[in-house]
Amino acid sequence: MILHTVLFKLKEDAQPAEIDQLVESIARLKDVIPGILSSSWGPNISPEGLGHGFDAGFVMVFTDVAARDGYLPHHEHRAVQPLIRALVDDVLV
Repeated sequence: MILHTVLFKLKEDAQPAEIDQLVESIARLKDVIPGILSSSWGPNISPEGLGHGFDAGFVMVFTDVAARDGYLPHHEHRAVQPLIRALVDDVLV
């Protein structure tokens, strides 16, 4: 099992409906890319102040390294990337 953790610094002008579309697009990948066991999304709500400006993120669970490696160049994953670029200032994986 492989955990793939991605953190986003959302753009200040990102609208809630756009963010919802991003969340749905990422969640849908589980249904179209082999080897994704689960996908969870959430905001950074930690009270510790250690978020370094990262507002939200997701964790995907893959069956193994091969599944994760297949996801990265997958055309459905690449199709979500323009939406990420439109709504996100920075990404940490």
